Amino acid sequence: MGERQPGVLIIVENLPVPFDRRVWMEARTLRDAGYRVSVICPTGKGYTARHEVIEDIAIWRHPLPVEGAGALGYLAEYGSALFWELTLTTRIAFSRGFDVIQACNPPDLIFLVGAVFKLFGKKFIFDHHDLAPELFEAKFERRGPFYQLLRLAERLTFATADVSIATNESYKAVAVSRGRMEPDDVFVVRSGPERARWSPEAGDPAWRNGRKHLVGYVGVMGEQEGLDLLIEAARIIVKDRGRKDVQFVLIGDGTERAKLEALVAREGLAEHVRFTGRIGDTELKSALNASDVLVNPDRPGELNDKSTMNKIVEYMALAKPVLQFEMKEGRFSAGAASLYARSGDVADFADKIMRLLDDPTMRESMGRFGRQRFEQVLCWEHQRPTLLAAYARALGRKAVTAPSPAPSPVPSPAPGLEPATAERPAA
Repeated sequence: MGERQPGVLIIVENLPVPFDRRVWMEARTLRDAGYRVSVICPTGKGYTARHEVIEDIAIWRHPLPVEGAGALGYLAEYGSALFWELTLTTRIAFSRGFDVIQACNPPDLIFLVGAVFKLFGKKFIFDHHDLAPELFEAKFERRGPFYQLLRLAERLTFATADVSIATNESYKAVAVSRGRMEPDDVFVVRSGPERARWSPEAGDPAWRNGRKHLVGYVGVMGEQEGLDLLIEAARIIVKDRGRKDVQFVLIGDGTERAKLEALVAREGLAEHVRFTGRIGDTELKSALNASDVLVNPDRPGELNDKSTMNKIVEYMALAKPVLQFEMKEGRFSAGAASLYARSGDVADFADKIMRLLDDPTMRESMGRFGRQRFEQVLCWEHQRPTLLAAYARALGRKAVTAPSPAPSPVPSPAPGLEPATAERPAA
């Protein structure tokens, strides 16, 4: 008899799978390397089946009926999620079995499930998607007791982990300093998409709304994403500088969308700024490929400075020039594929948009550099070996090399859903 396939259980709380692109790529990579992969995640629009098997990956989904709003709301949401995660983990342990639990934050509470099963010899890998304490501080603009609880949960997560997976070097530094992990136990696995799934194509000119130029954005519409700064830049371009030839398209949804739409209306920009909501992959790529410039207006701060935004890598994969505020990990990802506005300087952001729109040679050169860097460094194909090395470290095994499968399309959810473009990997 051959050696039993090691079992992996991935637990993710904030997005359903396979909607969560990073987790789905991880699951497929582990499956291709011979691991037996199970996933626990919440249900979501378009992903309501409580149990199904997709591409030999077994997925268990649980309801998450309470959306956190304030301390009590978050307590109810996370308590419900932990109940289902522990229940389903126990069920999978007695049926399909597993050797490793991979916990994907946020929140930093899944270590409670991992700690229980470490008592039975299971390994625990922390897949560090978000800096939860910094996210709280950026969202609520304060620290206080809840921030300290998040720091404690983060510390206990790292203490439980046999191995940690970081999305960039800044997150690795957090694992080593705050998490007190050994550097050799922390592996940087970035969140770039697969080469073949993201490539330059002809976009639909209809997105331009009859105008010469198109500026595009995709992602979450929350407080820290700085879309109010982008709208202010649009006002400067259209109203102050008189550039009536520029159209903006903002793709995505979030808690701030209604406020942003109201802001656009007050500024008299409705004809120049289009909100699409969540859209599917085909429409998304059509809009981004039709754009002359793709922007990331994330508000400067500690969280965004240390985080890698998936949208930047996706922009580069489409060979588009990028504009963002000056931040450490944004510059590391994009390099010469991006221009960098002075921190928080909206007028400079607007000026650099116009500079790019008026210089097609610069746009072409930046886009070419970005695509090359994506292909040579950032795409998922270059992340697979490190992911497998992390698992080999946790299990005390020799690292294996997974074959590079032809990319398979993520099963399509209900119409109207955007892809899982995590802002801090989800980057």
